[in-house]
Amino acid sequence: MIKTNLNVLAAVTLAISAVFFSSCSGEDCDDVTCPAGQECIDGECFDFSTGNEVITSNISENTTWTKDKVYQLGGRITVLNGVTLTIEAGTIIKGEAGTGANATALLVARGGKLLAEGRADAPIIFTSVADEISPAQVAAGDFTSPNLDPTINGLWGGVLILGRAAISASAAEVAIEGIPTTDPNGLYGGSDDADDSGILTYISIRHGGANIGNGNEINGLTLVGVGSGTVIDHIEIVSNQDDGIEWFGGTVNATNVVVWNTGDDAIDTDQSWSGTLDNFVVITPLGHCFELDGPEGSYEAGHVIKNGNVYASDDDRVSEDLINVDDNSIVDLENLYITGIAAGQQINNVTAAGVTFTGIVLDVAPAELASYINGAVPAGVTAGSSSQANEGVFGWTWAKQAGAF
Repeated sequence: MIKTNLNVLAAVTLAISAVFFSSCSGEDCDDVTCPAGQECIDGECFDFSTGNEVITSNISENTTWTKDKVYQLGGRITVLNGVTLTIEAGTIIKGEAGTGANATALLVARGGKLLAEGRADAPIIFTSVADEISPAQVAAGDFTSPNLDPTINGLWGGVLILGRAAISASAAEVAIEGIPTTDPNGLYGGSDDADDSGILTYISIRHGGANIGNGNEINGLTLVGVGSGTVIDHIEIVSNQDDGIEWFGGTVNATNVVVWNTGDDAIDTDQSWSGTLDNFVVITPLGHCFELDGPEGSYEAGHVIKNGNVYASDDDRVSEDLINVDDNSIVDLENLYITGIAAGQQINNVTAAGVTFTGIVLDVAPAELASYINGAVPAGVTAGSSSQANEGVFGWTWAKQAGAF
């Protein structure tokens, strides 16, 4: 920890020195123009008010972000095709405020890779520049925000991973929502179901979901056409203005996920995602706990959602439907425990032919079970109290440290 602090101090000292001695230091800055209030040091912009390294250009060559710095996203930053961005465990990335075309986000284009391998003792944290969390705090094992409430959202964009796996849409490749259609890096889809977009482990994404226009917000983590060669494990989404995690087709699996305080749906699936979500906790979304849509094109595939605990509502936040599906949705729901259920919340459209229910437990009185089902109670849905997720693996999350479970 002492070494980390010294590194940060040295970087800040270098940046402050540049303010006094030069507005642009080194030949690497000859072609670099930094925004107002920032200075160029060795080809990189620094925000002297925070000491953050500001990223304003797409990642066009293999790059590593290290835990001794805080990286500040100065716009929509794309990891381009053929390029790998590596993020060290314990690194903090903060997005600037912005909406519309100025919404900040980290986007991994088709063919790009993100190697972001955090650890339980050193997660990688994506958050807002308004968040005062620091590398020293993370190194000390405190992963909570020191100043932002866990219900504050929309302060920046989010993280989007785009791949070449199959989707069910109007065409074999389409542009992702949340990114302007003028950006060709927003295209996704293809025929490589084993496509590899990298590794994301022990990552917390917070306070995102900025609006890019016409009510179109960015999800906390968006997985679009992502292939099964990609690893998504130990992910936390906190207070995103739109959905927590949304899949648009693809074949990628996800394990050990927490979604807490989203402004819309916690888990959203579209375009025939055909992977599995295994071991997860959903806590008080304001939208549906699950929004599980059917195919949009001729390609049809289903997914599996299993081994989850859902805290649907509390005294301040009440979700919409518990489980919302379309007539043509294709999904197997297995071993889910839903508690904190409020009056009026339901599992809807239980007669959808492609949806199966196995081991779904609602924490209500047996005599009241039917009132929480829109239709006849399926054989796989019962009343009771029986945890279905392994919550012991989530000690590293802000949600767990804050006692939200």
